[in-house]
Amino acid sequence: MIADRISRIGASPTLKVDATAKAMREEGIDVVNLSVGEPDFPTPLNISEAGKKAIDEQFTKYTAAEGILPLRQAIAAALKEQDGLIYEPSEIIVSNGAKHSLYNAVMALVNDGDEVVIPAPYWVSYPEMVKLAGGIPVFIRTTESGGFRMTPEQLRDAIGPRTRAVFLNNPSNPTGCGYSKKDLEALAEIVAGKNLYVLSDEIYGKLMYDGFPFTRFASLGPEIKARTITVDGVSKAYAMTGWRIGWAAGPREVVSAMAKVQSHATSNPSSISQRAALEAYRGPQDEIAKMVAEFRKRRDYVVHALREIPGVSCIMPTGAFYAFPNVSSYYDKDYQGKPLGDSTGLAYYLLCEAHVAVVPGGAFGADEYIRISYATSMDNLEKGIARIRESLARL
Repeated sequence: MIADRISRIGASPTLKVDATAKAMREEGIDVVNLSVGEPDFPTPLNISEAGKKAIDEQFTKYTAAEGILPLRQAIAAALKEQDGLIYEPSEIIVSNGAKHSLYNAVMALVNDGDEVVIPAPYWVSYPEMVKLAGGIPVFIRTTESGGFRMTPEQLRDAIGPRTRAVFLNNPSNPTGCGYSKKDLEALAEIVAGKNLYVLSDEIYGKLMYDGFPFTRFASLGPEIKARTITVDGVSKAYAMTGWRIGWAAGPREVVSAMAKVQSHATSNPSSISQRAALEAYRGPQDEIAKMVAEFRKRRDYVVHALREIPGVSCIMPTGAFYAFPNVSSYYDKDYQGKPLGDSTGLAYYLLCEAHVAVVPGGAFGADEYIRISYATSMDNLEKGIARIRESLARL
């Protein structure tokens, strides 16, 4: 028999949509895939060369479970230089992607029955991680009019005697919305003095637009730093999704506990990928600015094009590479004799009739919306948005 804990979770909806789109393509169907959350840019050449060099030098053996010391030192140096944060290498762990870092943190912190506060819309894996650890997700519903940001009042009301942790995603997947320093300071006032941790997922922090400043939550003072596990990595900003390197920085006792979990679950991250990530942090950073400039152009096109579709609203993202349009005005429209009903029904309609893959907002706890990734070419975006517009007009 399968363990009960597995019945409490579902498969990743984003991966399921991506797999379906790829299967349709293999059948010869021209599918525009706007579901995938990874940059379409190549990994910068200097980083790839560092990976090749690691292979040539036979740097292909086990490393320390928590990651090689030079990489942890480079991460610490970046946090000090860019954010004014001081961490020792022993307070940093390198994992198999930022998702792995988050999972390790949840497993290290959450006991059976503990509550974990999760603002919605949320990244699809947050609640499932909590449930796997035996915890209870407590959702805060944010609003489009409020920029999909959790308010201090909402956070205060959600914290109870069993609250162990709070998830914070800045900027957000799926909304692309970021928190200003003032927003974060207001949340920090609520967290201060509480016996809980903040799991601050900042994987998109280098991908900000229009001069919107990125602030690490841990930088808001010593007490907040002592309660924050910062999670980041190289996947998004350096176009290294397949290299699978993420990291976490936090209190030594928490990081040590995460290292225990990792040592028994996966051991160390790829030695080759760690050397590539070392080059990402120590090498030139100019490719990031180039990617951000291109993402901004795509964002502007996608959001303005979506807003021109009758019955669709879409907030302007300040970071990441997702648009999160409200398409609920179409849910009462019929398809094959039945109302579409919800975001899953609409996403299914778009995939079958428009041959465009998007992720239903229900997967993120916000059923009125769908997620569109603009981490693809402008040609694909123009084709995909045109197909969405035409197919919605036929309903």
